[in-house]
Amino acid sequence: MVSACSNRHSPCSSHGVTLDPTDAVTQLTEQIIGAAIDVHRHLGPGLLESTYQACLEYELAQRHVPFRAQLTLPITYRDVFIDRGYRIDLLVENCVIVEVKAVETLTPLCAAQLITYLKLKGCAVGLLLNFNVAVLRHGVRRFTNRPAAQHSSTAAGKAAPMGGP
Repeated sequence: MVSACSNRHSPCSSHGVTLDPTDAVTQLTEQIIGAAIDVHRHLGPGLLESTYQACLEYELAQRHVPFRAQLTLPITYRDVFIDRGYRIDLLVENCVIVEVKAVETLTPLCAAQLITYLKLKGCAVGLLLNFNVAVLRHGVRRFTNRPAAQHSSTAAGKAAPMGGP
């Protein structure tokens, strides 16, 4: 299967910028969000992150979307390999990082964690999914890790507004 992320320089969603529906990464994030919405419709808010993640993994597998779960993310500091338990919740098609949350409010720390994971892994797009909301689309934030010149109007690491999947 060809990765949806081979076209890493395509338009991305940012403040005031419309997603390109023909972009492979956009289509992939829509599949992920659609799977998350199905999980949320069946379970609703109020459960543990691990429950939502397990159900999202099931939905992605049913849709034949390749992913790896709880992927270890080591860092290198001054040429020293350090593995201290950083874990990506889901890495989808080796290019979209998904962080699953079940919190009252997404904090700047949640966003910083995902942005850091994007930088360390070298991925261009990440989704922060908070399942502890009445309607899941209010708990979805899309982040990019691309230089400002590669997308229209914002700097890298900015949250993008989400419409429906």
